[in-house]
Amino acid sequence: MAPTLPALPQSRHLAQPIPGPRSRELQAQRNGEVTSAFGTALPVFIDRAEGGILLDVDGNRIIDFASGIAVTSVGASNAFVQARVAAQLERFTHTCFMVTEYDGFTEVCRWLNAHTPGSFDKRSALSSTGAEAVENAIKIARAATGRPNVLVFDEAYHGRSLLTMAMTAKENPYKLGFGPFPEQIVRAPNAAPLRWPGGAANAAAEALAEVEGILAERGPESFAAIVIEPIQGEGGFLVPAEGFLAGLRKIADAHGIVFVIDEIQAGMGRTGTLFASEHEGVEADLIVTAKALGGGLPLSAVTGRTELMNAVHAGGLGGTYAGNPLACAAALGVFEAFEDGSLLAAAGVIERLVRAHLEPLLGSVPVVAEVRGRGAMMAIEFADPITLEPRTDVTKAVVAACHAAGVLVLSCGTHGNVIRLLPPLVIGTELLEDGLRVLAAAIVEQSAEASALRHAATA
Repeated sequence: MAPTLPALPQSRHLAQPIPGPRSRELQAQRNGEVTSAFGTALPVFIDRAEGGILLDVDGNRIIDFASGIAVTSVGASNAFVQARVAAQLERFTHTCFMVTEYDGFTEVCRWLNAHTPGSFDKRSALSSTGAEAVENAIKIARAATGRPNVLVFDEAYHGRSLLTMAMTAKENPYKLGFGPFPEQIVRAPNAAPLRWPGGAANAAAEALAEVEGILAERGPESFAAIVIEPIQGEGGFLVPAEGFLAGLRKIADAHGIVFVIDEIQAGMGRTGTLFASEHEGVEADLIVTAKALGGGLPLSAVTGRTELMNAVHAGGLGGTYAGNPLACAAALGVFEAFEDGSLLAAAGVIERLVRAHLEPLLGSVPVVAEVRGRGAMMAIEFADPITLEPRTDVTKAVVAACHAAGVLVLSCGTHGNVIRLLPPLVIGTELLEDGLRVLAAAIVEQSAEASALRHAATA
């Protein structure tokens, strides 16, 4: 057995400027071998990851506020995940579940059937990526209803495959130059309180009225599914106005439309409950999971009402790597990590600390428009205090300052003017607060500099 690595210190440390010389050397090699179509948030190469720290090849210890875009929620080297995967690796790596079966696939489905919201009888289907699972959900809804249309929302992100690109709202970079896209995708407004024209208090009711109008115009009997994220991810970590998801549930019921909740980014404990839709008390007909489900290995799922899941003919769902045994073993390790409830409690602690550090900026930094989110899925938006014009310049400057200081943060939002925080649930409070202090200081400093530059340019 290989020797156990020493524990990685859970503290920020800059041994070299970021990116350091070895990362720059590897980046040059990467540029010569890898397509430039892959972007990179922070061009450093990672040697190890543990807890809330990423150790790069230059010896820098970087605070991880990204979790691989909400994938390593239980940590990038979780002991439960590692043990399960190692045990499975000794047995076999693959057979293809559609050729010969293995019990790990069934055990993952059993857990999902038992733990996703809804007391009705359920079945699950496993696949490899979030986009694949979303497409499977649409296939299931269409097979069950015999209808073609799918209703999605402004600011939505559902993946990079051809169908899910059509469902995704943001053009650049996700859709630019890749059309034409599949038809039968209809878009409705999302009840995002900050920018709702009629005011935050009216967002839910007015957005629901617009949804009803769109359905009436197109014919509600033509819609197979309504698909929505309980908290929109790439769109800007937008929390819907209270009552919006419940209203969509009622609309779907009234018209016999399958209600699909995409929990790919918000699910698996990220918001302090196993699934973000639990905050709204809403049960989906089909729920889609991925990202943190596999603990770092590629795994996704659709879970839902048995009569819907079984409406697809035999062989209609599947894939060579669907529910790969190593990924299923990793998921079983993730489930084990959640058993004692400590990770869900940690998400609540993370939210309280994020709000404590960032909400005071709402009154002191004019371009801080909103601090929002739930649990360990938090965001801060930058916009003009009067017009709400997105301040992408501030966002870019703050992100760059944080990266230089050894704190990995990501931007998001239709206009790229939102910083999202996705720390692993296992991050220590001292490390979290260190990163938040760096972020808060960068916001104060960079927003002042950006505003000064803007005033100088218009003077």
